[in-house]
Amino acid sequence: MEHDLKKIVGQMTLEEKAGMCSGLDFWHLKHVDRLGIPEVMVSDGPHGLRKQDDKGDHLGMNDSIKAVCFPPAALSACSFDRKLMEEMGKTIGKEAQANDVSVVLGPAVNIKRSPLCGRNFEYYSEDPYLAGEIAAAFVNGVQSQHVGTSIKHFAANNQEYHRMSNSSDVDERTLREIYFPAFETAVKKAQPYTFMCSYNQINGTFASENKWLLTDVLRGDWGFKGYVMSDWGAVNDRVKGLEAGLELEMPSSGGANDALIVQAVKDGTLKEEVLDQAVERILRIIFEYADHHAPQEFTMEEDHEEARRIAEESMVLLKNNDQILPLKTSEKVAFIGGFAKKPRFQGGGSSHINCFKITNALDSVPSDAQVIYAEGFPADKDLYDDALAAEAIKATKEADKVVIFAGLPDSFESEGYDRSHMRLPECQNRLITEILKVQPNAVVVLHNGSPVEMPWLSDVKGLLEAYLGGQAGGAAVANILYGKVNPSGKLAETIPLKLSDNPSYLNFGGDENVEYREGVFVGYRYYDTKEMNVAYPFGYGLSYTTFTYSNLQISNENPTEKDTLTVSVDVTNTGTVAGKEVVQLYVKDCTGSAIRPEKELKGFEKVSLNPGETKTVTLKLDKRSFAWYNTTLHDWFAASGEYKILIGASSRDICLEGTVHMNSIQEIPMHVHMNTTLGELFRNPKTSATAKELTSAYLSAMNGGEENASEAASEAVTEEMTQAMTDSMPLRALMSFGGFSREKLVEIIEKLNSLV
Repeated sequence: MEHDLKKIVGQMTLEEKAGMCSGLDFWHLKHVDRLGIPEVMVSDGPHGLRKQDDKGDHLGMNDSIKAVCFPPAALSACSFDRKLMEEMGKTIGKEAQANDVSVVLGPAVNIKRSPLCGRNFEYYSEDPYLAGEIAAAFVNGVQSQHVGTSIKHFAANNQEYHRMSNSSDVDERTLREIYFPAFETAVKKAQPYTFMCSYNQINGTFASENKWLLTDVLRGDWGFKGYVMSDWGAVNDRVKGLEAGLELEMPSSGGANDALIVQAVKDGTLKEEVLDQAVERILRIIFEYADHHAPQEFTMEEDHEEARRIAEESMVLLKNNDQILPLKTSEKVAFIGGFAKKPRFQGGGSSHINCFKITNALDSVPSDAQVIYAEGFPADKDLYDDALAAEAIKATKEADKVVIFAGLPDSFESEGYDRSHMRLPECQNRLITEILKVQPNAVVVLHNGSPVEMPWLSDVKGLLEAYLGGQAGGAAVANILYGKVNPSGKLAETIPLKLSDNPSYLNFGGDENVEYREGVFVGYRYYDTKEMNVAYPFGYGLSYTTFTYSNLQISNENPTEKDTLTVSVDVTNTGTVAGKEVVQLYVKDCTGSAIRPEKELKGFEKVSLNPGETKTVTLKLDKRSFAWYNTTLHDWFAASGEYKILIGASSRDICLEGTVHMNSIQEIPMHVHMNTTLGELFRNPKTSATAKELTSAYLSAMNGGEENASEAASEAVTEEMTQAMTDSMPLRALMSFGGFSREKLVEIIEKLNSLV
């Protein structure tokens, strides 16, 4: 149905227009019956529908409707599967339609800067490319049902400590390369109906009133067409926010901020056209849902099974020494740990789903499996109980193998606060150590929203990272343990050996101004560049089968930045069972044009292979695959020179390597001035000849004058030496060391600027 939005807005009173820019209550937008503007509802939903009644609250203190809890982002991102995420989004979109929800508040794509962030379980990855691709797929799935998404939290919201007031102090290059791209990709590939601005400030300006963020970047650079809403209670100055591009305040301010908008228009401090545009953007999304609202048929039981399949595709097998897995039903196996019976499968806070059904691993094993269970330690607290421990040791001694279900209790990680350490509860580490003394055939299954330190890692034979698996995660774990499912997940984040290894360790949380001093070196970009030992690298994950890579083909080895490259590789299942492999493509910049990470993920594809089967995987690379953000150009820059194309099974397992030589037409503009260094002039082909002349004169002066200048220069001036000696020498210094007059330097600078 076509709506003349400008006409509708023109018929609204000033008060009605101001009112449309804030919620009716906690979850609903306002309606104007006389103009046919309906009331619509929004609801939390990054990994399932959390629809509350009118008296609900943002953090889930009150019950919401029964729904399906899909695997949270920390796990689902490990699928590395766009199609799977689109299907998950489509299912959630159908449930939203059936429950009269117009916008699902998700996905959450903030980068995992530190393992300590209390909300990491809601976030996809430490890598912006992976996070963006997964998010775009999810958004497309949800919005295929004419239900909107609200991608969040925009931007640089990477901790919970003082989240409503702290300032994330980040340079523009880091924002553009690390903290923005997931949002940008979602806009360009999926166009979310709405954006949710974050609580925090960015470089001293609240996100809710940051015009550069909400208008210049989001709309101007990326082409976003929907409306921006606030996180719940994120508004600082409502009028400034509206001017900056924040259309909708949530929840209701009880009319207080509506009145401020009205007054600002009346006294001329806010242009009414700004208000009109905001209302028009909100109405467009309201009608997009309302015009396509239709009854939906779905069963939670079917969606539960889909949640299980997603969990199975995402869990990551990290260790499998002596092929301890899969378990055999003929073996006597001890299941130890409260999580085996009562799994932790989601995080606390606004994303908490009221599940209609929950499975556990203990009840999901094959019917003929020989499993004995001992609690060992509780699932909800750090408490070592001698009686429980003794029972666990006894069960372990009686078994052929032991599976220990460990992880983080709810109290260890949640929205609203950050973790203080990376450790498991001490009771778990203690009992695991004691079990290993009597039973070497041990497997650990982890239930956690973020990495943990594992002091017993070298002594266990098997390790399954189950993260938070959603309501069907228990069945997924059992199916993987017993080989009904071949694991295929890959880590969407690095697991460091210890907290202090993390690049943000000295600058995370704890202050009102949080300095992102690590810059672009986040996650594997840091660990791999430093060649640092880690527990498990980004992109890592084992299978019950094996794969080989061969026949790397690159369509164009001498591209310009305007070309799109096709990279293909053959993948073969060399094992005895069917499996899935995630082919990962990384790019390494060898040009030396900027300080860059050792490698960066720029492509991936998950492929299913039967034993002995070979498939060709094809990936595309464009300018952005090679570029870094140059703040002088205010654009992405791919320098001329050599780049390596790396194909691997993880960031540390590179199987094939190719090389391309970029022939860039783009140049970084140069303006020569008194503080321009000789090194800068040498590195620019247009000024290098003049730089050599200046250097020769400088060295002549330093060697005693013109009589021996020629000989000294010829013997001493080499390209390598001049680079080393003069790189940081500013032109102004030639007055002191080279005998140049200021007038002569001004003349030289004018000549140099004419060359560039």
